[in-house]
Amino acid sequence: MSIELTIEAGKTERQYWKDLWNYKELFFILTWRDIVVQYKQTVVGILWVVLRPLLSMLAFTFVFSNVAKLPAEGDAPYVLMVYSAMLPWQLFATALTNTSTALILNANLVSKVYFPRLLVPASTVGAAVVDFMLSMVILAGIMVCYQYVPPVHVLAIIPLSILTSLLALGPGLFFCSLTVIYRDFRYVLPFITQFGLYVSPVGYSSSIVPEKWQTLFMCNPVVGVIDGFRWALLGTVEFPGKQLAISVVFATVFLAIGLKVFRNTEKTFADVI
Repeated sequence: MSIELTIEAGKTERQYWKDLWNYKELFFILTWRDIVVQYKQTVVGILWVVLRPLLSMLAFTFVFSNVAKLPAEGDAPYVLMVYSAMLPWQLFATALTNTSTALILNANLVSKVYFPRLLVPASTVGAAVVDFMLSMVILAGIMVCYQYVPPVHVLAIIPLSILTSLLALGPGLFFCSLTVIYRDFRYVLPFITQFGLYVSPVGYSSSIVPEKWQTLFMCNPVVGVIDGFRWALLGTVEFPGKQLAISVVFATVFLAIGLKVFRNTEKTFADVI
């Protein structure tokens, strides 16, 4: 495939977004490469995609249900309540973490060949989505074991998955830009995501949060997508319209800021990486 690169004075920004489309095949190649490299040299291979959320689900179920005796939502088993929240959280955390280190892990590619650098972090989100889809198969198996039938609006997980990915991409681009210049950020971000896991309703229901803290609690943008997934997959909660609206606002603002910072620093990547 031949690609024509056109440089026009005063039209670099428009040309950049056009180049993103022209290089769309490179996006799929980078995504597939990330998937293959991630599991090629692991002992259990692609089964790690299954084991990671499954083991986390078992740990959270034991701690919050058996030890803390927290209630489940509706008539759904506690296992399903946790796993349905673990899926969007894993998608968000994996996409955010991998996006932030995407450029420094591809330093040779970035410094030698021209292409829109945005494709590199974006491809890691694509790889995280593939992991998410594989984990959804396990959720279907758990539902069969518990003889639990999802509600009719289960297909809402498609736009919810897109929202989760965009929610991770925005701050991911921001941290990606900073990590190229300040390498310390790649060590800080795992602590941030670990803290976020416990302040998000993954191992517990949002309904147990006291009323006076609900507004502050919903300012966590991940709350909306987690409650949205539980609504779509289990039907145990009402449609979380307010929470999802907050998530959409945060996703839009974060994405705008992330793209702005990324584009402003992109021209220096090859020099400092």
